[in-house]
Amino acid sequence: MPVQKARLSSSESLPEGSANALLASDLRALRKARGLTLSEVALSLGRSVGWLSQVERGLSTPSITDLRAFAETFGVSLSLFFGHDVHDEDERGVVVRAGHRRSLGTSDSGLVEELLSPDLGGSFEMLRSEFAPGAELKLPASRPTEEAGYVAAGQFDIEIDGVWHHLAEGDSFRFGGKPFRWKNPGEEPAVVIWVISPPVY
Repeated sequence: MPVQKARLSSSESLPEGSANALLASDLRALRKARGLTLSEVALSLGRSVGWLSQVERGLSTPSITDLRAFAETFGVSLSLFFGHDVHDEDERGVVVRAGHRRSLGTSDSGLVEELLSPDLGGSFEMLRSEFAPGAELKLPASRPTEEAGYVAAGQFDIEIDGVWHHLAEGDSFRFGGKPFRWKNPGEEPAVVIWVISPPVY
């Protein structure tokens, strides 16, 4: 899904300590989710395999320029990499507060997503997806995942493997490895809590 590029200056600080370890985990998860090797990503970044390996193990911290290149390579918003700060260290990697969700960007298709999971290192990710009235994914998408969703608000239509399903608040769905597309037929935003395994962001 297309995302909006975040604008961060070279003076903005990068994650440190435990936050850097979570960033490293996210970068590794993104690479694996896309089926890319260390060599392929290193070539795309113009970096060595050794450097990339150290970044994925949390031994080296990528620069802002590096993170922009990562975002471009993985097709995600740069802002995804800047949201590991927590007020209570005991909550790091465990709790995501409402005001500190990481945005996955906005798109012209009318979809705004926020990451509800603390990081991308687990076996699944949980998202809050908000679909604008009339928004739709016109061409079917397909990915090697198992997915489930719960409609928290509004109306939501989803086509799974060629069959359309009309869902309302309180309804839910699940599918795996099948082509899908969606649309919001209502006049109000539709909010879907979406679970994807393995993580794709």
